[in-house]
Amino acid sequence: MPSTIGRILKLTTFGESHGAALGGVVDGFPAGITIDMDFITKEMARRRPGSTKLGTTRKEGDEPRILSGIYKGRSTGTPIGFIIENTSQRSSDYSSIEHLYRPGHADLGYDMRYGFRDPRGGGRSSGRETACRVFGGALAKLLLRESGISVDAGVVEVGGIKAEDYVWTPPFPGPLNAPQNRNLERMIEAVEKAKSEGESVGGIIECHATGMIPGLGDPVFDKLDATISHAVMSIGAVKGIEFGAGFAVAGMKGSENNDAMRISDGRIVFLTNNAGGILGGISTGADIIFRVAVKPTPSIAKEQLTVTDSMEESTIEVHGRHDPAIVPRAVSVVEAMTALVIADHLLIKRAYDR
Repeated sequence: MPSTIGRILKLTTFGESHGAALGGVVDGFPAGITIDMDFITKEMARRRPGSTKLGTTRKEGDEPRILSGIYKGRSTGTPIGFIIENTSQRSSDYSSIEHLYRPGHADLGYDMRYGFRDPRGGGRSSGRETACRVFGGALAKLLLRESGISVDAGVVEVGGIKAEDYVWTPPFPGPLNAPQNRNLERMIEAVEKAKSEGESVGGIIECHATGMIPGLGDPVFDKLDATISHAVMSIGAVKGIEFGAGFAVAGMKGSENNDAMRISDGRIVFLTNNAGGILGGISTGADIIFRVAVKPTPSIAKEQLTVTDSMEESTIEVHGRHDPAIVPRAVSVVEAMTALVIADHLLIKRAYDR
């Protein structure tokens, strides 16, 4: 079961939702980078359970303990090891459904693949695993910061309600992590309604990487958009991704889709950004913009049809502490995976430029 992503900047994670701790190693991180622990703590707080009134009631501190790789507030260039202790497990919530396959979850797939699984919260397939990604992504953001690159995301649709008339001015405060827009209250109400009905809703997250430099990415299998897609699609709740104009390009003419270029202050600029900042798999210097579709939380209190691991038909109601919408807390995870990929490509380019 591989648990590593990256070519030069590598993140390896371990741990289960209801185990003693999660943790990992960030390898390939350059020496001498200032490690802002206050920033890392704030990044972890954005994802942690209980961080928003619209989410799960499970409370976790999600305070990473650094084991190696940092000295006097700076990276040493050696592997950065860390652990994040689990302190609020309630494994008894899963005892009554241990032998039931939860619809929308990875339970069936795990049994088909490995013949054995940890039923407590989903084990490695749990969204809790993403805490390690956010830690790694926070380090990547600190690395990108030194090159003037920032990565920010926000919720632009939830429960079928789209954000309208918004200006992209991150960060986005509030329980939904959405930009201020005329439908914001309706978006929040859609999540609250789902929660009151024992239901859940999905949504769309938009992500921008600004301050980009051109020339990141490779033109064949390791295209920048391909590797971002790989990383973001590895988030369990994400079911789709589109860059720039996305699926709308299918209805455009070439003259409409192509981003016209001009010169401004000695630099090439684009009059539009239908390409989402990437051409031929390589960054153009324009902002990278993409959107991801996040599915509804599969754990819901409503009765659903399912089967048991002994091939018997049954029904299931999943109780416990679950998010009525994963979308708000997934914002920081999307940012983290994007930052890790861009930072990895930045280090690859530096290696080629030597």
